[in-house]
Amino acid sequence: MNNLDKLIQHFEKFPGVGARQAKRFAFHILTQAEDESKDLSELIANLKGSVVECASCHRFFPTAGVETMCSICNSQNRNHHKLLVVTQDSDIQAIERAGVYDGLYFVFGGTVPLLNSKENNKLRGSALKATVEERLKEGLVEVTLGFAVNPDGENTARFVESIIGEMLKERDIKTTYLGRGLSTGSELEYADPETIKNAFQNRSTHE
Repeated sequence: MNNLDKLIQHFEKFPGVGARQAKRFAFHILTQAEDESKDLSELIANLKGSVVECASCHRFFPTAGVETMCSICNSQNRNHHKLLVVTQDSDIQAIERAGVYDGLYFVFGGTVPLLNSKENNKLRGSALKATVEERLKEGLVEVTLGFAVNPDGENTARFVESIIGEMLKERDIKTTYLGRGLSTGSELEYADPETIKNAFQNRSTHE
């Protein structure tokens, strides 16, 4: 297999990228000036050295020092008694743009597909349980599950409930769910700020 085919295969592994888009990306790189291609390759090569995973919420953030926690988790202006579990980093960016949530986050690392239980091994179930246990000691009052309104998102919510639901119920901690305001099948990262505001204002509990 030649380098072009290998590059196309790598792009096809990106979330939401199909074979046609992958080819467009690869051929676009071929049309770039040599210095632009070099800059791109250097950025990719150095990315992991300049971006780290937050020890608390597990989102990636740029750092030039020895920080282990991101600015959100470190902020004293955030409500440390609320926790919002989301699928991926980009969901946090969408919610922060809406300016409707002031608590802390936990990035679960993906969804639990209905037809592929192997994906469960890639998720942060154990880390989430440990985080909730720690937050309970610090006065946790609400956990919100912010997953997509589609079958995989609903299945992920049930999976998370199986991990932390019992301990929250024992301590009478409120568990809420985003949904109203988000159209069925929608992904949180693509929702506009007004839609996210409505989803928070109308979040619900499941009996």
